[in-house]
Amino acid sequence: MKQQENYWTLTANCPNRLGALDVVTRYLAETKNYVEEIHSYDDRAQDHFCVRVQFRPTAEQFNADEFNQGFVDRAAEFNMEWDLTEPGHKTRVAIMVSKYDHCLNDLLYRYRTGALAIEIPVIISNHPDLQGLAEWHGIPYYHLPITAETKPQQEAQIWDLIEEYDCELVVLARYMQILSDDLSQKLSGKAINIHHSLLPGFKGAKPYHQAWEKGVKLVGATAHYVNSDLDEGPIISQGVQAVEHSHYPEDLVAKGQDIEAHTLARAVRYHIEKRVFLMGNRTVVFSD
Repeated sequence: MKQQENYWTLTANCPNRLGALDVVTRYLAETKNYVEEIHSYDDRAQDHFCVRVQFRPTAEQFNADEFNQGFVDRAAEFNMEWDLTEPGHKTRVAIMVSKYDHCLNDLLYRYRTGALAIEIPVIISNHPDLQGLAEWHGIPYYHLPITAETKPQQEAQIWDLIEEYDCELVVLARYMQILSDDLSQKLSGKAINIHHSLLPGFKGAKPYHQAWEKGVKLVGATAHYVNSDLDEGPIISQGVQAVEHSHYPEDLVAKGQDIEAHTLARAVRYHIEKRVFLMGNRTVVFSD
């Protein structure tokens, strides 16, 4: 994997049209920028095109404002939307969690070691259990209890914190509450959730124990964007591992939690590296 901090990233999408890729690459060449990596996809089902380019300037000076301004008219011809991300940008991420700590621990480790280019300015929870972990990392921890009656007020506090800390992404690292339609809409395309993926699906308490009772042969996890449909948002990443009769319920839980942590981290990385394009309720993901 290339070191992301060395390159600028340009992402763009527009309706299908001849020359959509050319207008991007030609502009990069004319402005003396060398393409290091490029991915594109033409979605014929929805008549839409998207492209992600990592590039490095070859000129001594690179001015992002001038680059964007120069691309305006060319992009307008294709009804193209685009985004330019500077090298070394660290996405500000709010983490929401309940009592399970495996996903939070994994994200904090990757944050601490620089494996994920993120800042974590705030952790929000409906339980006090993980406050010590947050404090050890020097991150403000907000315990916001919730009941059916206080849910609107609690979610208003959550939204205020997201805005106060200027968060670009929200990660539900095993936050065991269903977000309201209102908050889900506010966070559309900017909130990632993780949950177990078992075949068949098991609802309710102790899903891995239910899976063991049925003799499942695969355990997995799904990371997706949050929407108003429970666990049915656009999928970013999935993980799976084979299991067998020798695995007891606690073994399935351990394997499942490990897959959840890795799958969530991968989804977060894809998002912050601008590798994910939303196409309605589907995603295009340019994995590395």
